[in-house]
Amino acid sequence: MIRIALADDHAIVRTGFRALIEEEPDMAIVAECDSADAARAMVAAHVPDVLAFDIAMPGGGLSLVPDLRASMPELRLLCLSMHDREPYVFEALRRGVHGYVTKGAATDELVAAIRAVCAGEVYLSSDLEKPRPSPEPALESLSERERAVFLLTARGAKPKQVAMELGISDKTAYLHRATVYAKLGARNELELHQIALERGLL
Repeated sequence: MIRIALADDHAIVRTGFRALIEEEPDMAIVAECDSADAARAMVAAHVPDVLAFDIAMPGGGLSLVPDLRASMPELRLLCLSMHDREPYVFEALRRGVHGYVTKGAATDELVAAIRAVCAGEVYLSSDLEKPRPSPEPALESLSERERAVFLLTARGAKPKQVAMELGISDKTAYLHRATVYAKLGARNELELHQIALERGLL
């Protein structure tokens, strides 16, 4: 049985998600709440397998992620959001969520997302532009400096931050980032982050 805790400040949303999950014979909602602070207490009390949470609830859903990743490493974190823009998705993944489902797609995909994150996969709902996987040899084509730029960028560092970290000029950092994008076939930071996740580098 997959035990799910649900945190969302809209009761009607929780009711709809509960109805979807209760149709599955191997899933159960063990607790629900409406804020980030309540979610911390809830997962400590019920120890669910999955926490499905809204990033916009009081207290900020994403504020939960680092603490819960550290204190409950087995807990799978599934982000529910009305936002489908890349910066929101990237920030959620950067903080360590295991899945991101928009509320527009959740009706069809919530159950699939729960199964995927429980299986150890990173799940993005179908209405999001999916990062393209890079071929396995691509990482081997990176120089030592390019690999450092890749990892820093995948963790959310901007070129100026990369330059400071590596002791190089801003221009060189931008050039290395462009080379990394070209070699890995990536188009943006989200895709670099996804590649790093797939390779077990984050």
